Amino acid sequence: MDTQGTKADLTQRDIRYRSFLINEAQGLLTRLKQLQPFEMSMPMVMAAAVPYMAQKEIYTLMTAGKAHLTERVLSFIKNVKTKNTSIERCQAAYAVLKLRFNSLLDQFDIFCDVVSQRGENETGIWIAGLDVLARDALVMTRFSVEAPPMICYLDRGHGAAIRRAHTRLPGGDDNPVAVIKIPRERMVASGIGSSLIHEVGHRGSALLDLISSLRLVLDDLAAKEKTYSQAWTLLSRWISEILSDFWAIGFLGISASTGLISVVSLPRYFVFRAVDDDPHPFPWIRVKISIAFGKLLYPDDQWQRLEHLWETFYPRPGLPVAIQQLLQQLEAVLPRFAQLVKEHRPPKLKGKQLYEIFPLHERQPHQLRARYQQWKKDLNLLARQRPSLVFATIGQARADNVITPFTENRLLTKMLRHWALMNI
Repeated sequence: MDTQGTKADLTQRDIRYRSFLINEAQGLLTRLKQLQPFEMSMPMVMAAAVPYMAQKEIYTLMTAGKAHLTERVLSFIKNVKTKNTSIERCQAAYAVLKLRFNSLLDQFDIFCDVVSQRGENETGIWIAGLDVLARDALVMTRFSVEAPPMICYLDRGHGAAIRRAHTRLPGGDDNPVAVIKIPRERMVASGIGSSLIHEVGHRGSALLDLISSLRLVLDDLAAKEKTYSQAWTLLSRWISEILSDFWAIGFLGISASTGLISVVSLPRYFVFRAVDDDPHPFPWIRVKISIAFGKLLYPDDQWQRLEHLWETFYPRPGLPVAIQQLLQQLEAVLPRFAQLVKEHRPPKLKGKQLYEIFPLHERQPHQLRARYQQWKKDLNLLARQRPSLVFATIGQARADNVITPFTENRLLTKMLRHWALMNI
């Protein structure tokens, strides 16, 4: 009798435990149904809408994720009801389902941050205008690539960042859309173009496979030139960020460098601090590299003035001897390095040098100055230009100190609104 009672108790307990897990799984299903497509839950004016292809890719990703997880939860419930699997193994299976559910929520939240800002008054339209600028920064001269959709959003902090397309999302899914974070404190000024196009440069470098091809050259120089081995090794480590800075220079001219200075102007200790394994050049040399590219691509006295300004902000006297020696070694190879990047022929460009894909022929300083004098009297004419050319022109005027920050803000705000409206 005692044995039979024990078996009955075990059976009742098993039923209760299985019922508990089934209820928990049904709770997951209930919460899954609450995840509505952004198209049904996010208020925004049409001009602030996420670009159609980006919307489509996000919708497809989230719908597929919900459907797959729903199928797995239903299968789990069926197995718990019908199969003689131990409670321990049922709980383990449920724990995996819950982790997958949280990963899906993480994915949802990534895009929720992006989409929800589109409902903010004015901000949503500005961001939609930045989407247009981002796309324009992948339009190359006599060369084209198929790029995934890119969408922008604002966040705190003073630096931009990109979650590139075709990288892993939480849970391991493939990200179908490049998401670019822009520092809110830079809205709205020409420096925002520097941050945005730098991040687009990461996407462009990946599409053209620039990093691996250039790194081979730099590593070879590090092995051959023992005197400058440390400099070439560091430049190889930093090449991803450097190429993105080159991309910004290629589209924006001097406003790429002035925008960079705005971002990396930190207390002196951090400006000269070289951190092992950091993919970013330390700020002092990063600005010098940007200026070296500018001197090469857009010859003009303005680069010497900007360089003198930077060195006045952060003079070298008083630095430790080791840092002084490193700076001397890096500066010694900068002209050659800048030339090497400019003339690099990555396999995907099929014989073209890297500089040839950028619109340098129409963005020389004297051309930008002349255009500003012409366009400032006719906003309709300004509105018909490429977004990156508008930012380059206004950025040049700002660097020349011929417009105030208030005028810069007014012009760029109008242009962002115009591009957003034209993109409907």
